Amino acid sequence: MSAIEIIAVLLGLANIILIIRRSVWNFPVAIAMVSLYFVIFRDAKLYSDAGLQLFFAIVNLYGWWCWNRNKADAGEVVVRRLPAFAYGLWITGSVAAIWGWGTFMGTYTGTSYPYWDASVAMLSVAGQILMARRFVESWHWWIIVNLISIPLYVTKELYLTAGLYSVFLVLAIAGLVEWRKVQSA
Repeated sequence: MSAIEIIAVLLGLANIILIIRRSVWNFPVAIAMVSLYFVIFRDAKLYSDAGLQLFFAIVNLYGWWCWNRNKADAGEVVVRRLPAFAYGLWITGSVAAIWGWGTFMGTYTGTSYPYWDASVAMLSVAGQILMARRFVESWHWWIIVNLISIPLYVTKELYLTAGLYSVFLVLAIAGLVEWRKVQSA
């Protein structure tokens, strides 16, 4: 556990709380958090997770732009549902991306746990895109990401980060409940 990991964890908690509340302020907080996690994951030789942080920085800028354009009169961001066919395509695409990225990383890098790491990375990519586009179903991806991240980070002795992802799991479930509630209102 390092000071940088403690700061990243605190920023991560603030980020998810802001997302659940549908606040656009989640994006600058997220950009600071992913910058720190890039260093943490690089040092832990979780290269897919490290690269994912670069992707997150870019998609957070995109999400910030999208969310600012889709606010209700009271200022909250309007969320929507993903059609069933599109949901199936996102699942299929996620599985294909995990297989492809895991194979690439396992073949060409010294990454730890290539498919496990790729699962976290590729499901996070899908979840982040779906969240930036304001789909309620993005929370499904985040719940799965959290469930598989916790044991990975424990294995890599990133205990504080594993703890953060345990809290993220609870918050992802709360986020799903909240977004479903406001989507049907």
